Amino acid sequence: MKIAIAGSGALGCGFGYMMQKGGNDVTLLDFWEEHIKAIKENGLSVTVNGKEDNVIIPVGKPEEIKDTFDTIFIFTKSMGLRNMLEKIKHMLTEETKVVCLLNGLGHADTISEYIPKKNIIMGTTVWTGGLDAPGKTHFMGEGPVEVQNSDENEEEGTRQVVKMMADCGLNGIYSQNVHFTTWRKACVNGTMNALCSLLDCNIKQLFETSQIDELNHGIVSEFSRIAETEGIKLDVEEIVNYLKATAEKVGGHYPSMHQDLKNKRPTEIDFLNGVVAKESEVKGFEAPYCKQITQLIHAKEDILGIKR
Repeated sequence: MKIAIAGSGALGCGFGYMMQKGGNDVTLLDFWEEHIKAIKENGLSVTVNGKEDNVIIPVGKPEEIKDTFDTIFIFTKSMGLRNMLEKIKHMLTEETKVVCLLNGLGHADTISEYIPKKNIIMGTTVWTGGLDAPGKTHFMGEGPVEVQNSDENEEEGTRQVVKMMADCGLNGIYSQNVHFTTWRKACVNGTMNALCSLLDCNIKQLFETSQIDELNHGIVSEFSRIAETEGIKLDVEEIVNYLKATAEKVGGHYPSMHQDLKNKRPTEIDFLNGVVAKESEVKGFEAPYCKQITQLIHAKEDILGIKR
């Protein structure tokens, strides 16, 4: 399969590495010149669950790559989605599948402005990663990657992508309800990502605090209330238990939002807790946890001089 990775940070590089090792034709797309230069000169250095490797893999800025692709995986930050779609328009054919594994909510609507609904594959993953230096990344976990086509009549094409990921060790799964898994993943990011960022700690440290159960219940309850208005049922206790199980798997990992603030990059908070706070206000609900978390993250961005 001919694949482009649109947004080759930690997760993008990890996925690209696994897919190329699995026998696919992969090209990395990114805007960070130092990162691109390092990969071109020295190859991509990846540590997967503690095992180090280095691969030669094509890489470049989107405007430099003139090819078209069978499948494009998008790994930008939420606020960079539209810009990336603008930059890769020339790579899209009538048959190109676009797989969106971004954190946050509402991305399918943006993607549908660029390609037909039948070519949109939405999904989530619990793989984690981090960029250690330009051209060097680590990738951790066991998956899965749950995806579903936005058009229920296009399941066959999506199952081909699922099989490709499974063959590459990424644990691809065809979801029967990706909307639920998207909201559940949003709960993960709205708790772990946001709280670790504010408290400057890793996930293990966060879940060792005496306040974590109350915080998780409060935040997830607010997410659940808004999800229900969209026809998605989130059982609060079930989600809180899922958070605990996830935390046990990833241990000392520092989430992506924490990494963003550390590197003075804007966060995705407006596409997570910010969505819940905004929609709660519109619908007449109270969402004190999500509202204050959103304000505090933005305050931290301001203190660090991060432009949004």
